[in-house]
Amino acid sequence: MKIEQYRIDQHNEGLLGKHNNQFIFLKEQLGEQGIDAHAIVKTLQAFQVAIPSWALGTGGTRFGRFSGAGEPGSLVEKIEDVGILHALNRSSGSISLHIPWDIPSDANAMIDLASSLDLKFDAVNSNTFQDQKNQELSYKYGSLSHVDPKVRKQAVEHNIEVIKYGKELGSKALSIWLSDGSCFPGQSNFVRSFRNTLESLQEIYAALPDDWKVFVEYKAYEPNFYSTVIQDWGSSLLFCNKLGPKADVLVDLGHHLPNANIEQIVATLMMENRLAGFHFNDSKYGDDDLTVGSIRPYMLFLIFVELVEGMKRAGKGSDGFAWMIDASHNVKDPLEDLMQSVEAILLSYAQALILDTKKLEKARQNNDVVLAQQLLQNAFRTDVRPLVREAMLHSGGSLDPIGLFRDLKIRENLISERGTVTVATGL
Repeated sequence: MKIEQYRIDQHNEGLLGKHNNQFIFLKEQLGEQGIDAHAIVKTLQAFQVAIPSWALGTGGTRFGRFSGAGEPGSLVEKIEDVGILHALNRSSGSISLHIPWDIPSDANAMIDLASSLDLKFDAVNSNTFQDQKNQELSYKYGSLSHVDPKVRKQAVEHNIEVIKYGKELGSKALSIWLSDGSCFPGQSNFVRSFRNTLESLQEIYAALPDDWKVFVEYKAYEPNFYSTVIQDWGSSLLFCNKLGPKADVLVDLGHHLPNANIEQIVATLMMENRLAGFHFNDSKYGDDDLTVGSIRPYMLFLIFVELVEGMKRAGKGSDGFAWMIDASHNVKDPLEDLMQSVEAILLSYAQALILDTKKLEKARQNNDVVLAQQLLQNAFRTDVRPLVREAMLHSGGSLDPIGLFRDLKIRENLISERGTVTVATGL
């Protein structure tokens, strides 16, 4: 299913008057502070976040999965769904594939389809956290860290195969998340596990094309609960430093212990020029994979404050990093949930962009803690939705993506085309 531009334009006509009033009011407010609203709109227009192929279907928990309807059952349908998202918000211009869940049988055909929807292929993701059908050796006790060199070889070869698929699609990065670790004391030798993983990663790193990157993702716990080989940003950075300049740290917002100061982690990684990018989601207790900004929006804003400062310091735009949503939609329509997530990301970015950083730095130099807090919270409490809507409007998107999604009865149409029993993920 493809949304024609005239449908978006017609829908916007009925909302344009109210939006223009709101945007003009905010533009005048920001202008009084010396902030150029149109410059921020252009910055927001340039921001693109990748949609993972596995997030287009209903997720699940350890206890069950309640399937949705009209989910994409093939890679073609997944690309088409991302095309729907991008047509509506104009900020979802790429798709990230998970191999072997989404092996492209005809790369050229997939590229042509993606191009017709104004999409590109983002980082490709390997999978050694589960066993696949007809897999010779099991990853039950690890993959790149496994005590058996045959298992490690199998896992390395899988990652190299993923690189091959990525090259065919025009991707430029391999994303690796390892579930390797242990559930009980004494189960693993920590040092040996680290060294086995490093040797495996070095083989994968050697197979990277010259213009590629490898993103090394960390996670504090789960599915192993006593130890994880790459358990935090420090261990991930340690691996990246040992691998070389083509390896950077990937931050998943849910992959931290409770109350971790993620914005400080981000600032440190950007200072060292080793931040690959983000997997955006939100959580209340652990790796909940909830809608971005649904639980801790202020934390997301503070993270973007560090991101904006780091980008300015490095002289990079948002296209210098990898942004992706990594969420599990258990009780929502996946496409609606993704639209909410994209909007939350853009809102936090816009809030960070309107922050008066010169005044903030002066407050810091004067140890004026009250003013520093006030500047941050004033930016956070500013309703920047008109800026985000203006960016979507000028890029050809909808002023109300979810409203248009429902008005066009897109989910109903997808159910009619695909039926009620489909599975979009490999879980």
